[in-house]
Amino acid sequence: MGKKRRKHSDEFKARVALEAVRGVKTLSELSSTYGVHPTVIAQWKRQLLDGAAGVFNRAHGTNGRSEEEISAPLYEEIGRLKMELDWLKKKL
Repeated sequence: MGKKRRKHSDEFKARVALEAVRGVKTLSELSSTYGVHPTVIAQWKRQLLDGAAGVFNRAHGTNGRSEEEISAPLYEEIGRLKMELDWLKKKL
């Protein structure tokens, strides 16, 4: 029977991919160090390089959403609460 499939954490993948990008060790050396197949390390490295531009494109802490997309539901909630308050004032 073969080995069970292992699930690696995102931190582990990032650490291994960064070492692969640095190029201090070869993929074979990284493979023997971390116990991961060289092809998998190459995939993680490619994902890291492809997604690196997205780190700098995001607005500060908004996860790519515009200010209007964030504030629209809040203004709707404020309007609804004001209407409820006015209705309650009339009832009392």
